[in-house]
Amino acid sequence: MDEQIKQIADRLRGMREVLEISPDAAAATCAITTAQYLNFESGQVDIPVSILHRMAQKYNFDITSLLTGEEPLMRSYTLTRKNKGISVNRQKAYKYQALAGNFQNRKADPFVVTVDPKDDPSVSFNSHPGQEFNYLIEGKLKIFIGTREMILEPGDSIYFDSGIPHGMLALENKPAKFLAIIL
Repeated sequence: MDEQIKQIADRLRGMREVLEISPDAAAATCAITTAQYLNFESGQVDIPVSILHRMAQKYNFDITSLLTGEEPLMRSYTLTRKNKGISVNRQKAYKYQALAGNFQNRKADPFVVTVDPKDDPSVSFNSHPGQEFNYLIEGKLKIFIGTREMILEPGDSIYFDSGIPHGMLALENKPAKFLAIIL
């Protein structure tokens, strides 16, 4: 398994242990079984950002700590230059770039997400507490929210309850890039 995934899993387990959170409580926070949660901590399975986000929100720590192993340093502002955000290439089909990872006590987590096209048309769904805003920058994206399917083109945006299972597919055999803000 990818070394970055293993490191994130190690940090997640370490954070849970330091905060004295049982695997059962962590699994309940993430709305998954204890076996599924422990599988994520093993480093053998990629951890969805939604799981990391849930843990960070519930137990009041910064998701940047899990993704990079470093604490955010900025308090009044943080500047992220083009293509210089914290890169999180955790899944083959999705690439995340954190845009505010160095800002302490964020109220939202903005990412640029690139969804690569794939031969398999199956969709991986995830859900997490809160709300999410997505703004399509380039490409064409099919987004699934619950039982609804919508096509987004550049300039289109969607704001939704992220507790509803959602997923996406890049269309026309080209990557789709969008701004995602998780609240």
